[in-house]
Amino acid sequence: MAETKILGLRTVIYAAPDLAHAKEWYAKAFGIAPYFDQPFYVGFNVGGYELGLDPAVTVADGSTLTYWGVAHVESSLQHFLDLGASLHAQIQDVGDGIRVAAIEDLFGNVIGLIENPHFSL
Repeated sequence: MAETKILGLRTVIYAAPDLAHAKEWYAKAFGIAPYFDQPFYVGFNVGGYELGLDPAVTVADGSTLTYWGVAHVESSLQHFLDLGASLHAQIQDVGDGIRVAAIEDLFGNVIGLIENPHFSL
């Protein structure tokens, strides 16, 4: 039997009942265009990780809190708020120089932001 090893974040899928609106919003929010764009799924490559938008998923199905790395949590948080997101959790120092915050996007998904000076790809 093969050993199971968790290799790190690969894909996060968010609910996108209005796929066109979600695609436009995420493209602005993350500053990139999708690399995969179909009526059933839109995928973005964010620093080597997959952010997927699925129109078949609803927020009622459950939204996972996933933290996306940022260089500066304050300016990143403000960027999302300026795009119409709402504050889900204030910036918190969780120790050892690591700071987190979370927003709720226009579609009800919670997006975590993490400034972690210890993480390196």
